[in-house]
Amino acid sequence: MARPEKNAQQESELVEKLVHINRVAKVVKGGRRFGFAALVVVGDQRGRVGFGNGKAREVPEAIRKATEAAKKNMIRVPLREGRTLHHDIRGRHGAGKVLIRSAAAGTGIIAGGPMRAVFEALGVQDVVTKSQGSPNPYNMVRATFNALTLQNSPRQIAAKRGKKVADIVARRGDVKVATSADEAGEAAEAAEE
Repeated sequence: MARPEKNAQQESELVEKLVHINRVAKVVKGGRRFGFAALVVVGDQRGRVGFGNGKAREVPEAIRKATEAAKKNMIRVPLREGRTLHHDIRGRHGAGKVLIRSAAAGTGIIAGGPMRAVFEALGVQDVVTKSQGSPNPYNMVRATFNALTLQNSPRQIAAKRGKKVADIVARRGDVKVATSADEAGEAAEAAEE
């Protein structure tokens, strides 16, 4: 019996972002019949996000259908420190191309409309993005999701390679930049030994 309560609690924690509404008209004998298409992004702000679209004669009904579709198509994205992505990545869908880069703490979400909604719902706080292709919101969202599905965490890479996570992560901070000529000389001597 606890199962339905848990699902209801998870659904209440989801954040819904309306990305785009499109109005289309069908010309009939008596005039025009309007229909609406909605694009919605849903996320729990802790690494799960999904998108969906719905069509109906009324806007609220289209949004409801899109939200239900988004909840069914949620994916999990590994986040670094719960605030940014693990590595830079490119995604594409049709003519929509996006570049997504991880960022330092305090950067914020630097992204345009549809991509911003995805990252806000995902729970990312620091990211830099660039849309390089079609400005169509449907293609931008799909390209963003394409990139997010290609995202790997150090734990996943370590499991694939049969190594420890520490071996993978250690390489991030391994490169030491010499700040002066003395330190550069010391580093060269240490390398020779």
